[in-house]
Amino acid sequence: MRVLIIEDDKILSKTVEQCLKGRYDVDSAYDGGEGLLYAKQEIYDLIILDIMMPVMDGYEVLTRLRNEKIFTPVLILTAKDSINDKVKGFRIGADDYIVKPFNREELLVRVEALIRRSTGNYTENVIEFKGLVLDLNSRKIKANGEEIVLQGKQFDVLEYLINSKNTIITKEQIFDKIWGFNSETTTNVIEVYASGLRKELKKIGYDKYLKTIRGVGYIWSE
Repeated sequence: MRVLIIEDDKILSKTVEQCLKGRYDVDSAYDGGEGLLYAKQEIYDLIILDIMMPVMDGYEVLTRLRNEKIFTPVLILTAKDSINDKVKGFRIGADDYIVKPFNREELLVRVEALIRRSTGNYTENVIEFKGLVLDLNSRKIKANGEEIVLQGKQFDVLEYLINSKNTIITKEQIFDKIWGFNSETTTNVIEVYASGLRKELKKIGYDKYLKTIRGVGYIWSE
């Protein structure tokens, strides 16, 4: 799962990032204009958005996203605590609203709830496909009584493909989603990870669902 933080206070942004570290991959933008560019890529499962920022305030960022039919869940995190501010945020498309200073545990449970709601996972933090079970907490994979361990970002790639099943995902989309814009590597790494992932899946008989679309990317389908 990938989260975008749009917050001009770099110290606070780092604090939020530390709260999410280990649970989510996180990118940060430090003004509204940069944040909007990141958000429009539609590679994020959640956006944490400040209101008072340079270049473009959070209200404008959110308004533009919703006008462009981008419905990534947005949690507003701001010092603006009046009822009018909260009402405005929700009316233009926010999914939740937290006032600074915030409680770490409250932030985490609200983030988890929003992502759970958007993915349709209301029970356990797992993804299932024809007996294949991905535990998003332990990052373990089980099928037919067997368990395999995926290395590095192999788990993230598999999670992304299964969540997008029956849809062709380009190598560029996978790269942006899993490695992020600031990565120093290239999209060539996708082929390496896909090859390694397919070998691991073969051990439990699920490699047939990972299909290569030559020159384009991959699809997870029956």
